[in-house]
Amino acid sequence: MKFTLSWLKDHLDTDATLDEICERLTAIGLEVEDVDDRAAYKPFSIAKILTAEKHPEADRLKVLTVDAGDGKPVQIVCGAPNARAGLVGALARPGTYVPGIDVTLSVGKIRGVESHGMMCSEKELNISEDHNGIIDLPEDAPVGTSFATYIGLDDPVIEINLTPNRPDCTSIYGIARDLAASGLGKLKTPKAPSFAVEGETAQEVRIELDDARLCPGFAYRLVRGVKNGPSPKWMQQRLKAIGLRPISALVDVTNYMTFDQGRPMHVFDADKVKGALMVRRAKDGEEILALDTRTYKLTPNTVVIADDNGVESIGGIMGGEHSGCDENTTNVLVESALWDPINIAKSGRSLGIITDARYRFERGVDPEYMIPGLDLTTQLIVDMCGGTAAASKVVGYKGHEKKVVSFPFSEVKRLTGLTVSNTEARTILTGLGFEVEGDGEVVKVAVPSWRPDVDGKADLVEEVMRIHGVDKIKPEPLPPTGSVNGRILTTLQIRTRTAKRALAARGMLEAVTWSFIPEDQAKLFGGGSAALKLANPIAADMSDMRPSLLPGLLTAAQRNADRGFGDVAIFEVSGTYEGDTPEGQRRVAGGVRRGTASLAGAGRMWSNATKGGGKPVDVYDAKADALAVLEACGLPMGNVQIEQGGPEWYHPGRSGTIKMGPKVVLGTFGEFHPKTLAALDVSGVLCGFEIYLDAMQEPKKKPTRTKPALDLSPFQMVKRDFAFVVEKQVEAGAIIKAATSADRKLITGVNVFDVFEGTSLGEGKKSVAIEVLIQPSDKTLTDEDFDALTKKIVGNVEKTTGGALRA
Repeated sequence: MKFTLSWLKDHLDTDATLDEICERLTAIGLEVEDVDDRAAYKPFSIAKILTAEKHPEADRLKVLTVDAGDGKPVQIVCGAPNARAGLVGALARPGTYVPGIDVTLSVGKIRGVESHGMMCSEKELNISEDHNGIIDLPEDAPVGTSFATYIGLDDPVIEINLTPNRPDCTSIYGIARDLAASGLGKLKTPKAPSFAVEGETAQEVRIELDDARLCPGFAYRLVRGVKNGPSPKWMQQRLKAIGLRPISALVDVTNYMTFDQGRPMHVFDADKVKGALMVRRAKDGEEILALDTRTYKLTPNTVVIADDNGVESIGGIMGGEHSGCDENTTNVLVESALWDPINIAKSGRSLGIITDARYRFERGVDPEYMIPGLDLTTQLIVDMCGGTAAASKVVGYKGHEKKVVSFPFSEVKRLTGLTVSNTEARTILTGLGFEVEGDGEVVKVAVPSWRPDVDGKADLVEEVMRIHGVDKIKPEPLPPTGSVNGRILTTLQIRTRTAKRALAARGMLEAVTWSFIPEDQAKLFGGGSAALKLANPIAADMSDMRPSLLPGLLTAAQRNADRGFGDVAIFEVSGTYEGDTPEGQRRVAGGVRRGTASLAGAGRMWSNATKGGGKPVDVYDAKADALAVLEACGLPMGNVQIEQGGPEWYHPGRSGTIKMGPKVVLGTFGEFHPKTLAALDVSGVLCGFEIYLDAMQEPKKKPTRTKPALDLSPFQMVKRDFAFVVEKQVEAGAIIKAATSADRKLITGVNVFDVFEGTSLGEGKKSVAIEVLIQPSDKTLTDEDFDALTKKIVGNVEKTTGGALRA
C-alpha cells in the first residue's frame, strides 16, 4: 500500500515529520517497507531562457542561453518548438539523471555546438505524457529554486506492508484514522459531497443470484453530459507517485477512490449498455474481453454484471472493454457494489487476475460506505468532467448489523501484561471508531462496519495493545521448567535433525523441493489419489501432494546436470503424503546420488582413484546412505533385515527393502528403473533411498541418562573365515543370519567379503565367503570349543540355505 505524505495530510492534521510518521506507523502495526523521498527530482531547477537563436547547422534546433539563477548563463541546444526567449522552465544540468528517457546527462556536442544540459518536457520528468514542448512555467516562477518543490514533485512516497486482516487500512483515510487514534495528529472530518441532482436513473439493475451473500448490495447512479478528458495534474501526480498510470478523468477518479477511501468503484459508458444490467453467475464457457485487453473464459463460480450484449464486467475484479469509458463518453453509469470476499478471492485466483479492486474486496470493504462512496465519486466526476447527476438507486442492500462484543478491561492485562487504564482503553477504542457502552469493568463494544476482522475480546485487546504501544511490553524470562537438561524436542524432531547431520557428513547437500508435483509423477511413485489432489493448485504442473521425496530430488539433480553439474549428491528430510489425514503424512529422509558423486569422492581424477572414488554410483552407495541414517537415529542394527527388491520405481535386481521384523518397513534403496527415469525426463547413472523416520519404534526409556561403565572382554577376539557353495538365488543375508544364530553370545559379527561364480562350482551355483568374529567373554576358547562352534555354524548354514562348505 503506497501513498504520498501530502495525500495522508489531506486526512490527518499533524505537524509530525516524515520520520515520526514512519516510526509511528510501524509501532501501531502498519510496517513501513520503503520511503521514497523523491531525491531523483532534487537536481532539477527552475531556469529562464534569455536568448533563443537558430542552430547554425540544423533548422529544427535552437541554441539557448539560460539563466540558472547563479549569474552564469548556460548554453543549451534544444529542439523543442516552444523554446523562446523569456520562457521559464525546468533545467537539468550535466550529471543529472532524467527518468523519462533513462539517461544521465553529460556535456556534449550537438551538430558541433556544445550543450551543457537540457530544458525538460513533462514526459521527460514522468509528470505526464506531454512531449510537445518543454515545460512552460508562469513568468513569476522563482529562477534558481527547486523545480520539484515548486510544483510538488518532492512529495515523499511511503509504502507500508499490510497484513490480510486489516482491510480498513487499504485506504489512506483508514491509515490516517489509525495515526490519529495513536495521538499523532487529528483526523479531519471529510466534507460532505454537494452536487445538484436532476432526474432519475432510468437504468434497471437486477440481482439474479441463488446466494444473496455473493452480492449483498448494488448502488448506482447516472451522470449525464460529462466530458472525459485528462484528470487534473494534482491527481495524475498522486496516481503516478504510487505506481498507477493516469488514463482519463473518469478512470482516474475510480482509481483515486480505491486508494483514498478504500472503495473500489466502476464506471460504465451508459450509452454502450443494452437493456437491464443483471448481476448473475457466469454461464459455463462465457467469455469477456476485459480492460486489460485479455479475454477470460468464465465458469458459474464467477459473479458477473451482464446486459443484453453479454458479460460487461467481472464483479469486484475487472470491468469489460466493451462498456469501458473513453474520450467519447458523455453519459456514465457509476457503480458502487458489495461482493462476497471468499468468492472474489476464488474467482480472481482461478482467472489469474490481480487488481486493486480484488485486493480490497477479498479482504472486505466497508458496507456502510457503499452509498457515501457513490456520492463522493459523483462529486469528483461532476467537478472534473461536468455533467448532471441523477438520483441514485440501491438494489439488494439490507443494511449492516454491527457486531457487539462484551469486553472486560481486565483482558488487556491478562493477555498482554500491560497495565492500561480503563479510560485510556476506552479512548483508544473510541478513536478507532468503536462504540463503547457501559461504565463498569465490563463494557459492550460495537464494532464499526469497516472492521470485519474484529470478532471477539482478544481482537479488542490487540487494538488497545498496538495503539498503547507494543514496545511497552517488558520482556520477561520464561519460567523455569523444574528440570535440568530435560528433553525439549520430540523423538521425530530429534531424528529429523540427526538424519540431516548424518547425510551432510556423508558429503550430501540438503535440498528443499516442492510438496506439490505433477499428477503423472505422483502416479509413478504410488500416489495420484483423488484425496491428494489440490483444489486450487498454484500451477498446472503442481496438482498433487507428493507421495515420495524422490521425484523432486531426481528432477533437481537433472536440473543441476543440465547446467553442467552432473555429479550431484542431494538429500531432503521432509513430509510425504499417503492420505489426507494427519496419519497419512509421513516424515521421510530421502536422497539421490548422480554420476560419480559417491562417498569416496566425485570426479574422474587420479586423486579420487587412489581412494576408490571416481566410479559411477550404484545400489551399494544408496544402501550405505540408508543404513547410515538408521544407525544415526539409534536403531539397533543387529535387528535390521534387508530383502531384495523394492518398489517398482527401482531397478528390480538392484534394489532392496529395509525391514525391522516381517512387517515394519523402515525404508527402500536402489538404482532407478530406466522407465522411471525416462518418464521423469531424467538421464544418467542415479541411485537413491528413502528412510521412514516415523516407522522406527520409540526408544526404550532408560532410568538414567548416565552411560553404563565400559565393559571390555579381557580375551582376544578370534576371526574365522568360511566359504559356502549355494544356489545363485540364495541371499547373502540368509547366510549371515544362519551363521549368527549359531551362538549369539560368542559371535559378535558376520561380514561378507567375497562372492564368486564360476563353472568350477557347477551350474547355478555361487560361493559366498564370510568372516565370523568370535569374542569370548569369560574364558579362553580351546580347540575343542572352536571345533564345536565351527560345526554349529556350518550346520546352521547348510540347514537354512541348502548349501555346503566349499572344499
